Amino acid sequence: MKTPKTRRVLSLSTLFPNPAQPRFGIFVARSLEALQRDTQWDVTVINPIGLPPVALGRYRELAAAAQDSEDFGISIHRPVFRLIPKIGGRLNPALIARAVLPLVRQLHAQNPFDLVDAQFFYPDGPATMMIARDLGLPFTVKARGSDIHHWGARRYGRDALLKTARAASGVLAVSKALADDMAMLGMEREKIRVHYTGLDRDLFRPMDHAGLRARLAQTFDVPLTNGDLLLVTVGALIERKGQALVIKALAHLPKGRLLLIGKGEDRASLLALARDVGVADRVHMLGSLDPAVLPPLLSAADAMVLPSASEGLANAWIEALACGTPIVITDAGGAREVVTTPDAGVIVARNCRAVREGIELVTARPRSPEKVAAAVDEFSWAANGRALAAYYDTLV
Repeated sequence: MKTPKTRRVLSLSTLFPNPAQPRFGIFVARSLEALQRDTQWDVTVINPIGLPPVALGRYRELAAAAQDSEDFGISIHRPVFRLIPKIGGRLNPALIARAVLPLVRQLHAQNPFDLVDAQFFYPDGPATMMIARDLGLPFTVKARGSDIHHWGARRYGRDALLKTARAASGVLAVSKALADDMAMLGMEREKIRVHYTGLDRDLFRPMDHAGLRARLAQTFDVPLTNGDLLLVTVGALIERKGQALVIKALAHLPKGRLLLIGKGEDRASLLALARDVGVADRVHMLGSLDPAVLPPLLSAADAMVLPSASEGLANAWIEALACGTPIVITDAGGAREVVTTPDAGVIVARNCRAVREGIELVTARPRSPEKVAAAVDEFSWAANGRALAAYYDTLV
């Protein structure tokens, strides 16, 4: 039975899946899907697509993806705004607001909204502030980690973040640690509520570890012997995620084999590094994978390793733990809110030796998938959606 809809939220998110990037911001989509499915809030998404004056290369695919759709049970609008690659960061909020406002005014006139929501702090937050002001509505903004750490390090970005936080009716953060970072930046800590990520509990669960290792060789051409350590790293192939440290650590783990799941600008340099340190035959690039493929890989792994420089609270942590696989991570963002028992894994310094020692420590322990998975018992998309609805209710 569908929940009657009594309130409406307009959610603006540059971080959202589209036909050209079906995994981009999937966690935002899952959260809003749960909100739409399980609560009294009716959701409309504005997913602005930034395109340069001439859409070449990867922008050509994005241009084709700038189409409205009905996905995740939600109406999604994808207006285009003018993007100036690399140098247009400070202009993006105003460019987004200008491109979006005609559509938003029309939607609001047809069926009024009660609240405007930004799912990423920059550029979405300042753009949402402008839109909410035009509509005369309250707005809220959510911080996810990189938006605060990256833009907060730039003067114009920090000023925009603080101005947005002051004007917002409410502010969310994905972890307590991120909320504290936001307060250090100058935001009012009492105004920030923590809203943890969710988890597809039907998909991410402990599976047959030994059996899946045997199948891995056939499916992904990854040869494994009984004594091999299977390590998985899930995340964009960028310096911040620390895959280079895992590859260097692998050189000191003769029985180790590494699966890199994700895509990004560092792919070529990571492959070159693997060759340089003599582990090219033990590093496997799997690219961006469908969500249904991740649980078997995570369950087959002996550890999920992600030595990030910064995080909010990584979905990859939660998904690995839910599959019964311990994690080796750095003290970034909400790491200490997730690794609360030895069963869950270990937090290490961000250097090659510490990563190697963390892997050795975690994989030497007796495997206990049920105890590992218990660390994330409270995470689900249903709980995430209900918490978001309860928070929205306080703002209108």
